[in-house]
Order: sequence, then C-alpha cells, then structure tokens
Amino acid sequence: MEIHIQLATESKMFTAARNGFGGQPNSQVDAVVLGLPGVLPVINKKAVEYSIMVGLALGCQIARHTKWDRKSYYYPDLPKNYQISQYDLPLCGEGTFDLQRAGQPARSIRIRRAHLEEDAGKLMHEAPGGFAIDHSIVDLNRAGTPLLEIVTEPDLTSGEEVAAFGQGLQKLVQFLGISHAQMQMGHMRFEPNINVHITDEHGQIHKTAITEIKNLNSFSVLQRATDYEVQRQIHEWIETGSLGRKSTMGWDEASGTTVLQRLKEEAHDYRYFPDPDLLPVEVSDEWLEEIRSRIGELPEARRQRFIDQFNLTPADAEILTGQRTLADFFEQAVRHDGDARRIGNLLINVVTQIANKLDRPAYDCGITALQLAQVARLIDADKLAASNALPLFERLAGAAPDVDAEICATEMGLLQSSDTSAIDAAIDALIAANPKPLQDFKAGKQAALGALTGMLMRASKGMNPKMVQQRLREKLGMN
Repeated sequence: MEIHIQLATESKMFTAARNGFGGQPNSQVDAVVLGLPGVLPVINKKAVEYSIMVGLALGCQIARHTKWDRKSYYYPDLPKNYQISQYDLPLCGEGTFDLQRAGQPARSIRIRRAHLEEDAGKLMHEAPGGFAIDHSIVDLNRAGTPLLEIVTEPDLTSGEEVAAFGQGLQKLVQFLGISHAQMQMGHMRFEPNINVHITDEHGQIHKTAITEIKNLNSFSVLQRATDYEVQRQIHEWIETGSLGRKSTMGWDEASGTTVLQRLKEEAHDYRYFPDPDLLPVEVSDEWLEEIRSRIGELPEARRQRFIDQFNLTPADAEILTGQRTLADFFEQAVRHDGDARRIGNLLINVVTQIANKLDRPAYDCGITALQLAQVARLIDADKLAASNALPLFERLAGAAPDVDAEICATEMGLLQSSDTSAIDAAIDALIAANPKPLQDFKAGKQAALGALTGMLMRASKGMNPKMVQQRLREKLGMN
C-alpha cells in the first residue's frame, strides 16, 4: 500500500503560499509553486515535525540525517517539471501498524518507509460546475502541499483488510492532529499495489505482475477496487496464461472495474538526483524527544484504557477515542465526578444529536465538560429522567458556559421529586378518585395496574417515575 497524507500546515512544503482546501482555482500559488526562474525553496519545519510524529507513532526508525531529491517528470500539474521528494534516505524507516478488526486477532502490518514530499496540482477534465470542455484545465492550489507518503510491506491480503488498515491509519493521523484526513477533500489518498501468487496443479507458483491502482479516496472504493483487481488478475491468468505487465490502473466507479492508465515507470525513469537548493535535515536527540513529547497516549492504548478504567463498552470506547479532542473532553467531564459510563452514553447519544444540528463537533457545541457531568449526576440521582436530557442539553448549548445544569433544569420544570410523602399523597388521592381500577385489580385483573400507573404518572408530573411506581406497588401490597 502507498498512502498519501496531506499535512495540515498553514503554508506549503517549500514556500509560504497558503495551504488549504478550496479557494478560487490557482489563487494559492506563488513564484515557487509556479516554478519561475530564480526562486529558491525553503523547508517547512512544521511539516518535518508532523512527519516525525507519524513515524514515532508507527514505531519507525527516524533518520538522523536525510536529504531531498528531485523526481523528474513532465506533467501539466507540476510546472517546474520535477517533484521535490525523498528517494534513498527517507525521513522515517521501518515500523509497524497494529491492525485491529472486530472479531479478528490483531495483525502487525509492516511499514517499509514514510517520506516527505510536495504534492502536485490537480488536472480537471470538465469545467467548474460540471460543464463539458474539449480540453483539460489545471488548478495549482494543491501544488506544493506537504505530502507524507507511507509505504507498507505486502502484508495485506484482502480488500477488507486494506479498508480496515486505511480507516485505522486515518484515525491515527487525525488523533495526532497532523492532518484533517478528509477523504472527500483529497487529504488522504490510497494506492494499493496488487499481485497474486497462484499455485497450479503441479505445485508451481505463478506470480502476476504488480498493478497499482491510483488515487482511491473512499474506503468503500478502496475495498471494492482491491477485491476486483485480485479477481481480474486471477481470471486473466486462467483465461490467457498471461501474468500481465507491471502497470498503473485507475478505478471506474460507473462500471465497477479497474482500467489501464499506463505501463509502470521504474525508478530510473524519474532521474532522481539530490536537490542542490535544499540543505539536508539533521534530527538531534533533543529535537526528537521534544517531538515525541507531543504525541501522548495513542488511540489504541487509550481505547483499551477506557475499557479497563471506565468499564466502557468496546464500541463506546472506539467512538470516544476516534478524535483526540473528544477523548480529552470526555475525560475532563469524568474528572468532574460524573459516572464515566453515563457520561459516555450522553456524549455519544445525546450531545452528538445537538452537535449534528449545529454542524459542530460534540466537544464544541456550547456544552461544557462540567455541565455534561452535572447532567449525568442528575440522572444517576433520579432527579432527572434520561428522556429529559436532550431538552436540557439544548437549553445549555445556547446558555452561558457558567450556567448550572440543575438550576437550568429547575427553571425548565424538568426536575423530578422523590419526596415519598408527596408521592404517597398523590397515590391516595388517585385511589380515592378512581375506585373501579382498584376494585378490578383486587379482583385479579392485572391490566388494572397499568391503568392505575398511567393515571398516576399523568397526575404526578415532576415526580420520580421509579419512586412513583415503587410506592404504588407497595400500596397495592405487591412488594
């Protein structure tokens, strides 16, 4: 697998031009991006640090000395006709990624290397707005964006594994905060390199030629394209006896098939040579340790700790550790003396509803960690029905951050009373006013209990439902 990850720096890899998705075509460019004569590149230190963070998280060997190389090819989306990349001295060397799948044992996927380079621009074959044109146009806003390319060893064996690996890697880089990793925005692109080892009836192994499927940007497509290409190679060998040729393929979503783009280039076709305008990068012990200190607890370790320490379900722990800021928000709420399981449930199932309506993340929708813990405590103390958490959170989301959840619930009339004397009085009044259901119940009609309970709940609005039902059953001699 080759995975290209755009880094979320403010500026581009070798220039101060703005780095970001969107903008008018060709508006995020400067003389360096355009490859004009006489310009000199300058290394983006933040991009180097982000890449090292990923390398450390993957257990990679971090190079203490690395250089930059020019990878030459002529294409309209690369104005200077070469890409600044890293060839023989990548920033990150061998590492591993632990692949976790539900119901499956963990597998260790070897990382071959991770190197830093600049992205190319984007060729478009139809005009903005979907209008057909008889030529291609180029948008250079993406050109020069810091791009981390991660290359695995051939340890993945199916489209399902490939997709799971991609999702795990996406979660990791988002957790580290080094990339937005939004597939639809091109922040993360996958290129599986596929071949098949076929053993014939004589025990002889036939190895098909490696094909690379370019620029897949959804996990569904990644899985389907991988599975299709495996079967295509097998069928080609069965039908023709051909092992194919090393080539680059594309994915056609309309037909659900891979299509040939070109025969594969070899390394010497790119005429790599050291970039004469850039100094090598030297990584000191002090710098490496400072970068390491920013990483903190990784998602998988945190997920397991949430299960062990807070007794969360694996599914809830998976959601809460999907984003670093969400996990931090959850733990902050727990520190305010709320029950962890209750807080997790409210955050995932209730606060997220409000966040989705506001199109904001759950940790930034106007509800503080303290208020989340306060609501959890109200529910656990039987002062607030769980069904009333949503309207209370909606009010809190629009209130000042220092508003107390219990005071707000009181003002809204949501708090429920557990005063047994008041509940008993309500039960006595109900029975006195409704003798027939009581007579029916005493005559053995169990359905009468439901009728009494329903009338009592309507009459005892604001009282604790659990306590109301408990006292009613005691009055009727059922406990």
